[in-house]
Amino acid sequence: MRKKMALFLVLAMVILTFAACGGSKTDEAPPEDNAATGAVKTGLAVITTADKSVDAGESNGVAEADSLAVAVMVDDAGKIVKCSIDQAQTKIEFGKDGKIVTPLDTVFAAKKELGKEYGMAKASSIGKEWNEQADAFAAYVTGKTVDEVKGIAVNEEGVPTGSDLTSSVTIHVTEFIAGIEKAVSNAKAMGAAADDKLGLGLVTTIDKSTDAGAEDGLAQAYTYYTATTFTADGAITSSIIDASQTNINFSKEGKITSDLKADFQTKNELGDAYGMKKASSIGKEWNEQAASFAEYVVGKNINEVKGIAVTDGVPSGEDLKTSVTIHVTDLITVLEKALNDAE
Repeated sequence: MRKKMALFLVLAMVILTFAACGGSKTDEAPPEDNAATGAVKTGLAVITTADKSVDAGESNGVAEADSLAVAVMVDDAGKIVKCSIDQAQTKIEFGKDGKIVTPLDTVFAAKKELGKEYGMAKASSIGKEWNEQADAFAAYVTGKTVDEVKGIAVNEEGVPTGSDLTSSVTIHVTEFIAGIEKAVSNAKAMGAAADDKLGLGLVTTIDKSTDAGAEDGLAQAYTYYTATTFTADGAITSSIIDASQTNINFSKEGKITSDLKADFQTKNELGDAYGMKKASSIGKEWNEQAASFAEYVVGKNINEVKGIAVTDGVPSGEDLKTSVTIHVTDLITVLEKALNDAE
């Protein structure tokens, strides 16, 4: 009798288990797929300000160039498919004797690359670092149009006020929004697909800065930027490369002589006004050569890009030297940084 009862209980449990499994399959709704598909546009924008620079006095003067960079992928409906935000904050110190204090071989890491080293988390009311908040905002705008991004609620200081953002972003986002609008406006169909990864790379050097003497000194933040897309296995599908030379002059008394409210444009924005064409052996402006190099690397992985033949940093291969005679060492580095950022 006991054996029959035990057998009955085992059979009942097996039947109930199969019933439960069958029920879960029929009741589950199929996952909603909002992901964009197909071709997308690639966009890059840079916004530079220098108004935090200060004269030398009891302390060293500081020439500070803040360059916000935004990379986007945008679908045909104008919705942001992916977004990456970073900022180069370059501080070049000079004394009241007009001499540059910051070592000229310094290479400045961007804020995302600095991560915890930037040091915002300890002062943040939500305990989050700058890169974490920038990434959170980039994720928040994904799936939105520019008009929707411009409609994000902020207070008078430009800090988000919506309950869906205040737990992840407490930094000013006004410039983020302006950068996203500019990047979307700049976006072009260049071969990227919606399921590609998007990477943003920045490299900043200051080695062309000079002390003041008979002429004013120069603090120059020279930053390269790229918005580059990659397949899952690392092949480049689209790339935009740009650069900015933010020049801040100062006197031999350590006083800043530049207009700190000036409109600082990138080389791509300057176009012919940059003035390289007349001195170029191939008659091409900087932006034309950067675009040629960006087009050349499409289809290549980063190891193939790093293997491009150069002499003194200038391409030496027959397939490039007729279109690119500028130094490309930093262009290759910035592409590698974009791969490291790509998601």
